[in-house]
Amino acid sequence: MTVWIIFLGLITVFLALDLGVFNREPHVISAKEASFWTTLWVSIALSFSGVIYWLYSRGLVDNIDNLTASDATIKYITGYLVELSLSLDNIFVIAVIFGSFKIPMKYQHRVLFWGILGAIIFRGLMIFFGVYLIHKFTWVTYVFGGFLIYTSYNMLVSKKDDEKFEPRDSFVYRTFKKIMPVTRQIDGEKFFVKRRHITAATPLFIVLIIIEFTDILFALDSVPAILAITSDPFLVFSSNIFAILGLRSMYFFLSNMLERFALLKYSLIAILTFVGVKLILVHTVHFPEWLSLGFILVSLLAGIIASLRQKKTGKEKVSH
Repeated sequence: MTVWIIFLGLITVFLALDLGVFNREPHVISAKEASFWTTLWVSIALSFSGVIYWLYSRGLVDNIDNLTASDATIKYITGYLVELSLSLDNIFVIAVIFGSFKIPMKYQHRVLFWGILGAIIFRGLMIFFGVYLIHKFTWVTYVFGGFLIYTSYNMLVSKKDDEKFEPRDSFVYRTFKKIMPVTRQIDGEKFFVKRRHITAATPLFIVLIIIEFTDILFALDSVPAILAITSDPFLVFSSNIFAILGLRSMYFFLSNMLERFALLKYSLIAILTFVGVKLILVHTVHFPEWLSLGFILVSLLAGIIASLRQKKTGKEKVSH
């Protein structure tokens, strides 16, 4: 319990420094600043693997799966990479939501901050619920595995035209407008404003609500995926949270570059299929820890290299 309290305390400190010190004033996040924070968060997350090794080698965490320190470390890194790769789709949807409501760049960071704070709470609940189900009912792994394979199949057969998302037509937006007045005007960083003694939500708050619900939908994929790697609560939660914490800076870093990595979609399909199969076979086949980590790394690298080569080939054809 002490380790959990310290970890949650550190996360709270990180978030407080982020909004209260480094981003107190609204400003446009430059590519240089975004790349710095992305590098920092990824470095912190990977460095935490050393903490994981130390905690499990000393027996300071409730090791319900009786993992060795090495296995726990590999599972943490694998889980982190899975969550990081699955967050790419989330970044694309966030960009669409901000664009639809014409949210200025300088206010996007504040929305993402509160959105990620909510995501931490929702993910935590879903993770612990999922861990409980897996340990209580062994057949749940087949359900989770089948769901991940079904999701990867949908990603494979879906067409780009079918993937258009219009936030203003969403169920969340239409329902919220029936509950509370909504203004189309942005008033600084305010989520609510007073109009003729009536409190109305600004577009910033509407975007925040839609992002929260969108993250819950994405969590339906990411939580089972991480549970395919390990059902250890601390490993699942810590790897998931570090991936979420780095999502904001990664959004500003990648939002304008996603088209360069169009083939990464197939990397995500391969990863989801792999972890789905792993969940279904978890009671009969033992997958070495290095195999899972290696497959995910190779899939991501293949998607990146293929995307860059496709982009280069396209430019050469245009030039000729």
